[in-house]
Amino acid sequence: MSPISRTEHHRALQPRLASTVRLPSMTPTAPTIWLTTLGCAKNQVDSDKITGMLTAAGYAEASSPESADVVMVNTCGFIEPARRESVDTILDLAGAKRGDASLVVVGCMAQRYEAELTEALPEADAVLGLDRYSELVDRLDALRRWTPLTIGSARRSHMDILYETRRPTPTTPYAYVKVAEGCDKLCTFCAIPQFRGKQRSRSPENIRDEIAELAAAGVAEIGLVAQDLAAYGRDTDAPDIVELIRYVSDVDGLRRLRLYYLYPREIRPTLIEEMTGNPIIADYFDLSLQHASSRLLRAMKRPGSGDQHRDLIDRIRSLAPDAAMRSSFIVGFPGETDDDVDDLAAFLDDVRLDWAGFFPYSPEEGTEAAVMDHQISDSEKHTRLRHLQGVQDDITTARSIDQIGRTLTVVVDQVEDDRPVARSYREAPEIDGVILLDEGEPGEWLTVEITGGYGTDLDAIVRGPA
Repeated sequence: MSPISRTEHHRALQPRLASTVRLPSMTPTAPTIWLTTLGCAKNQVDSDKITGMLTAAGYAEASSPESADVVMVNTCGFIEPARRESVDTILDLAGAKRGDASLVVVGCMAQRYEAELTEALPEADAVLGLDRYSELVDRLDALRRWTPLTIGSARRSHMDILYETRRPTPTTPYAYVKVAEGCDKLCTFCAIPQFRGKQRSRSPENIRDEIAELAAAGVAEIGLVAQDLAAYGRDTDAPDIVELIRYVSDVDGLRRLRLYYLYPREIRPTLIEEMTGNPIIADYFDLSLQHASSRLLRAMKRPGSGDQHRDLIDRIRSLAPDAAMRSSFIVGFPGETDDDVDDLAAFLDDVRLDWAGFFPYSPEEGTEAAVMDHQISDSEKHTRLRHLQGVQDDITTARSIDQIGRTLTVVVDQVEDDRPVARSYREAPEIDGVILLDEGEPGEWLTVEITGGYGTDLDAIVRGPA
């Protein structure tokens, strides 16, 4: 399938995170923007920063895509289902917007397939990849033929969006902060270096400034994200990841720091010691393991083996026995056999991860794995995925039930159907289970006792403020 084919609406395999960002209301004479975000937390950070740029440039909130002067889609181009979802969303919004409104496509898919999208989607008035965000305000001004009464320096900022700290005040007590862009790894299944480029680490001062702004706005949990978080600073003279988290840990108002996307080879003993010994950092290890078969890991150009993965998990648990662990695994990589699937199932049963996600291998244009022999059929991939997900579901349920009787510190994210929905250090927002409380308001930090569990979620009784 072409990466930008028009498809029938296909919602079965959506990206992990799909959300809509609205700009704060401003003057009614300003052009209005509706921004829809697809993809991962890193894309969400980009959308937040785009929102900050446009707010500073005088653009205003639209109440709906139908009423907006500009409808914008921040696309995901990581794997084929995400690209299908991006194209579907673009076409949906092209049909929903006013006839005189502008449609603008940005994000990973725009970066990777800018020329193809421009040709295949005449509905789009502009397609801007990641490295052209500095042009965004000028392009929107030209599209809308709008010149504000007051032109500030913010309107012509050409700074790298990675270093942008302006963003809207979150409506949640958590937010993500991107500490680096791009990746230097050469995994044979991954096209990210093709469109995100080599790793570029932000300065620690710039990262701390963004965290401080968020904390001052009431965001007490920060998730640090990057394509290869633990390799932060290797490309510059900046401190390494351990020094960075020490540097930002004392920001006023910060109560929890969560680290995402840890490449196993980069998890050094000093990082484990800092994560398990620093009270601000959640005992939550997001390990990018991908598989347990040594042969497949070599084919993926991922160092390590199932035994080395076990050793890493054992080292973490020796310092933090109650640490929560998540990983993601590729199912159906070229050459994967039934024995490899059995080995992965045995590994899961042995290490007892709290959470795990499984993704069918997607052959990505320009990657080594896409032209490897022994490609696996889609039907077989999904059969294997269902089997492995079933194995992990039982483990996740058991790990959740083990929490009954524990006293934990939680933060309330929202109230849904009259029940406060909260998370402890064990649950990352949007991807893991939740804890349902008997009382509490969004943003409150509480001490709770876990009283029951079912599937991925838990029940708890509030014992007092935390």
